[in-house]
Amino acid sequence: MTTAIFAAGGYRYIPAVFQYSAGIAAEPGFEIQRVRFHAPIPLAQGFARIEQIIRDAGRPLTSFCACELRSPAPFTEDGFRAFNEIYAGTLKKWSLFEGATSPVARSNVCPEIDPPPEPSFHAFCFTVAAQSPLPTFVVAGSGEALEGKANYRDHTVRRGETSLDAIREKAIYVLGEMERRLAPLGFRWTDTTATQVYTVHDLHPFLADEIVRRGAAHAGLTWHFARPPVRELEYEMDCRAIATEHVA
Repeated sequence: MTTAIFAAGGYRYIPAVFQYSAGIAAEPGFEIQRVRFHAPIPLAQGFARIEQIIRDAGRPLTSFCACELRSPAPFTEDGFRAFNEIYAGTLKKWSLFEGATSPVARSNVCPEIDPPPEPSFHAFCFTVAAQSPLPTFVVAGSGEALEGKANYRDHTVRRGETSLDAIREKAIYVLGEMERRLAPLGFRWTDTTATQVYTVHDLHPFLADEIVRRGAAHAGLTWHFARPPVRELEYEMDCRAIATEHVA
């Protein structure tokens, strides 16, 4: 993996698929701040709220660099593509595309209990002038499938299996993917300030050996009882290093 600089936003990113990047990190002179909404905000309203917050901070819309979404239930592959086209429409209006791809990192998961009625924003990040010496970054969410292929179905680790052994293998793949994304940004697990996992399956049998011993719970682990956004995916993670986080 390689990185590219999105100068208009003050960050670099790992190019991935058209709708999101695999991760972002602030360029020198900038830092990333995170805003979590107290309750999920539907997509259109969320974009409007994000625009207001960014403008109130005196920053351009191109400073929008990452977001965390919540959806009602996992999509079919066709449904996921259709959703991504809608989502990407606003990013294009905000001049947030580099050619045919977006530099903005993203996770999109589906709460198993009390999900939102429609796709919504849970949190977002944007760049500001650096106020902290802490290097800041966000690694985008990844499930147990190789991205950038024609479909997820043919590239999913142990597709359709949910035994303990299968979930462990899925988790190991995703942990490895997090490390493959951290490395080109110039970071390791020890640099993180937060790691999040999204699954409805039991983590405890492999939590110590595969997650904690690996260093992935360096700053603790936040477990969201949620599913990845595409049917038949069972396990997702993301991670970040952020000095300043707000709840709005």
